[in-house]
Amino acid sequence: MTDPVDGAEIPETVATYLRLRGLAPSARRTRSRKRRTDTEHEPFTPGRDPRGVGDVLSDLTRSAGWDAQLAREDVVRTWQDVAGAETAAHTHPVSFTDGTLVIQADSTAWAKQLQIMRSQILTEIIRRFPDAGVVSIRFIGPDVPSWKWGPRAVPGRGPRDTYG
Repeated sequence: MTDPVDGAEIPETVATYLRLRGLAPSARRTRSRKRRTDTEHEPFTPGRDPRGVGDVLSDLTRSAGWDAQLAREDVVRTWQDVAGAETAAHTHPVSFTDGTLVIQADSTAWAKQLQIMRSQILTEIIRRFPDAGVVSIRFIGPDVPSWKWGPRAVPGRGPRDTYG
C-alpha cells in the first residue's frame, strides 16, 4: 500500500493498523452500507411502544392456554359478586368438573332456593366469565354423616331393624 502523503510503500500490517484506528482511509469505509428493511428494531416505530404488565400477562396466559382455568378461578374468587352477598354467606363453590359447577349450601332449604334461581346465576356467570366453560350448576346440601358408610357399618337395615 502506498502512503497518500509521500507515495511510499507501507507494510500491510501498518496499513491495517492505521485503517482500524481510523487514521487512514480504507476501501471498507467508502462502500455504502445496505439499509436494513427490518423496522422492528428501530426506535419510534409503531410496534415499539411500551406495554403494561397486564398486557404482557394477558398475552402470556393466552399463549399458554391458561384462560379457561383462570376464568374458573375468577368465578370462585368473585362468587360473592356473582351470587350476591347474602347468598354467598350461605354457599361456596366446591368443584368444577366437565362444565358443571358444584355449589354447596349451608342447608337443604338454601340448596332448594338456589335450584329455583339456577338460570339467573348461570346467566350471570356466563355473562361475566365466558371463557370459564360453565355449562350447568349443581347445588348440594350440607355434608351430614351417613349411617350406611364407614368401618363399623352393618349390612342390612342397620339400627332400624329392632324397631316395632
